[in-house]
Amino acid sequence: MGNAQDKPPGSGGGGGRSPQATAGSGARSRSGGSTEKPQTRRAPGKGAANGTQRENSPAGGEQEQGSPAVDTSYLDAPAGALPPHLARLKNAGNQLFKHGQFGEALEKYTQAIDGCAEAGIDSPEDLCILYSNRAACFLKDGNSTDCIQDCTKALELQPYSLKPLLRRAMAYESLERYKKAYVDYKTVLQIDTGVQAAHDRVHRITKMLIEQDGPEWRVNLPEIPAVPLSVQQQHRDKPISAEVAQARAARAAQEEASRKDAHFTLLKREGNELVKKGHFQEALEKYSECVALKPEECALYTNRAICLLKLNHFEEARQDCDAALQLEPGNKKAFYRRALAYKGLQDYLSASSDLQEVLQLDPNVREAEEELEVVTSLLRQSLMDSTAHTPRV
Repeated sequence: MGNAQDKPPGSGGGGGRSPQATAGSGARSRSGGSTEKPQTRRAPGKGAANGTQRENSPAGGEQEQGSPAVDTSYLDAPAGALPPHLARLKNAGNQLFKHGQFGEALEKYTQAIDGCAEAGIDSPEDLCILYSNRAACFLKDGNSTDCIQDCTKALELQPYSLKPLLRRAMAYESLERYKKAYVDYKTVLQIDTGVQAAHDRVHRITKMLIEQDGPEWRVNLPEIPAVPLSVQQQHRDKPISAEVAQARAARAAQEEASRKDAHFTLLKREGNELVKKGHFQEALEKYSECVALKPEECALYTNRAICLLKLNHFEEARQDCDAALQLEPGNKKAFYRRALAYKGLQDYLSASSDLQEVLQLDPNVREAEEELEVVTSLLRQSLMDSTAHTPRV
């Protein structure tokens, strides 16, 4: 995690991420504006000094004799305007957070924050990131109160910074301070309308506030700050990371799939209703649109075959039944409707064969029994007619 403010939250998700994309744990005590270093319990075999740990830690610099080498080059990566020894602490915290060691990550961020104060470093952007990252650790550990305090400090340093706003909103929500959470989520969406987590939570909180305060729920809300256009433009102009781009593409694909599913369901329902009303041509068109969306769904072909049979398009009905049987070789409806198509095509032998297949699959299909009698009679008559018209040699 290089710069925690460069990756919009809510655009990705899941464990194993740095605090730039998620929000996290830890505990500390406060006294005025000073910050005490938290006492973090360690697992046996783990130690830390000057931003390094033993081999069992992903942020480790030392390793036991005979152990494989651990790559710690990430510790020396630049971190904004922080001097090397503080950059190492921040980078170590990022790596620890990425591996789920939130308490130890919190300690590294705290050491870096204290180190900035001791060294007289005045870099609002870097301090904002450190406070925001430590807030992520607090949130992971369920310490919402300290998360809110760190996010507020980060926002004092860098007003309208996206990640502290989103993390503070989550912390307010966990404390059931829904009005404050709502305000922060709405502020986030002024900066970046693509943060799906904010959209989802605004929707959920709105329902809760309506239930709680009734139709006049907006009257009781704190004022929602108007984010300056310059801030919105600055955020839009930021280059997005490959990770964020991938998350946005995945979200767009998911939304498109949901839209197609909803459209498909509507078309299929409309087709079914049209069949019930006897409007077979219109139903045929609806099912054809469905097939274009989901060509792998067997029922679409058997449903469309009904329409084609009613319209006396027997060859096309047979083809649809063939397609259905390729998808589901034991589909009774496909065999039965193909038998009807064969009957319409006067191929009584093939019709008889399909009807017998239906009865083999399910001997209780009365329609198939009745249709088999009709087809057998037609086949017998066809053979007799054929014999009658065959000249004797």
